[in-house]
Amino acid sequence: MPREIPLFQVDAFTTRAFAGNPAAVCPLEAWLPDPLMQAIAGENNLSETAFFVPEADGFRLRWFTPTHEVDLCGHATLASAFVVFNVLEPARARIAFTTRSGVLTVERAGEHLEMDFPSLPPSPLPAPPAAVAAALGAVPVAALEARSLVAVFEDAQAVRQLRPDLGALAALDWPSVMVTAPGDGVDGEADFVSRFFAPGLGVPEDPVTGSAHCTLAPYWGRRLGKSVLRARQVSARGGELICELRGERVRLIGDAVLVLRGTILLP
Repeated sequence: MPREIPLFQVDAFTTRAFAGNPAAVCPLEAWLPDPLMQAIAGENNLSETAFFVPEADGFRLRWFTPTHEVDLCGHATLASAFVVFNVLEPARARIAFTTRSGVLTVERAGEHLEMDFPSLPPSPLPAPPAAVAAALGAVPVAALEARSLVAVFEDAQAVRQLRPDLGALAALDWPSVMVTAPGDGVDGEADFVSRFFAPGLGVPEDPVTGSAHCTLAPYWGRRLGKSVLRARQVSARGGELICELRGERVRLIGDAVLVLRGTILLP
């Protein structure tokens, strides 16, 4: 008989199904072999599949794209917490996830979930690299870098209209590229908008990227003189979150919706 593990699919950073960023969540009693977890993530073919196992009073959490394990993922952390809070342990009010990026906590915040993540502010580059402008098909007004490259544009419409060359993006020196601009009122009260591309990691465009806001929030907080910012990711699915700057940490506040639950049959 095949072994079975549970599978949940959760749309993160949205209040409605079939929007935001879908993540697969697989609660485990013990770790599976890494190649098997990577194969499951490839089978799911979502930007991230999260796996977690109980550890002390919390969980150890790992994230896989269809092709790689990654160091930090916001939407799959939100999705994992949603599954714990709403399915596995409804009495919980706080979760501590031990990850490659340290301990990440998630708490209930009224109807929302609040995640505590590291602040990863970007450093400016002297000029936007020509290869980046060529890959994006547009010239940003500024470029910065943290774990990813950040391309800054003057207006939100320029970000919405980008049709980048994904092959060229995958060939850049950075594993991912985020593009951003000030909000313009089209997307509600967003202080800034963004999009996120990581084709070299198996994610052509990520619908809503929580971890990107560990870098975007410090940048826009400094630029706008705000400690609390509303963010909108203007991918095709779209999503929103609130970012609160707290020194070396960033609080990311969002919602999630369960859209699928089932069972994976392991060989």
